[in-house]
Parts: sequence; C-alpha cells; structure tokens
Amino acid sequence: HRIMVQHFASGRDEDGYPIPEQWVDYMPLWAKVTHLSGKDLIAAQANQSKIVARLKIRYREDIDTKMRVIYKGKTYAIDSQALEDTNTGYESVTFLLSTM
Repeated sequence: HRIMVQHFASGRDEDGYPIPEQWVDYMPLWAKVTHLSGKDLIAAQANQSKIVARLKIRYREDIDTKMRVIYKGKTYAIDSQALEDTNTGYESVTFLLSTM
C-alpha cells in the first residue's frame, strides 16, 4: 500500500515572518497496512486502547510518534514506537495506528 507520512512543522518564510504550524508531507512510503480484526478491536477497546491498525514498513529510524500517516484518504496517528521484526531487527518495523 502507498502511504504518506507527515510531520508537524513550522518555520519562517523568505522575509523572516513566522509560518503557522501545519502538517507537512514528510515522505511517501510503501507499507503493509492491516486493520485489526473484530476480536482484536474488542480486546483493544476493553483495555481503553484506540488502536485500529498496524503499519509495517522497511526498517527506518526516522519515523516516530510525533508524525501521522495518510492512507486511502484517512488520517492515522502513530501510537507506538517502532516494533522491530523478530529476525534480525533490521528488516522491518511495525507501528500501531489509531484514528484521528
């Protein structure tokens, strides 16, 4: 699946005036997005969790919980730190996503 990772940015224009903070596209990535099953959703809700999907991408260290993901026109918050794969830890990472 094709996703867009965004980060919250602010800055200054060429005249030095502040630019309002806004979400800015950071990087398009290929990913595997898996929505939780009904059973997993019920268990998550019982634990007061808002997690609705898992996002698996190739290993990278520059994605964190301050960013968000756009997938099929919907916006998801990244709710977990990177969970490394079980093999070498450097092949892929998984993030837990919640709706915004």
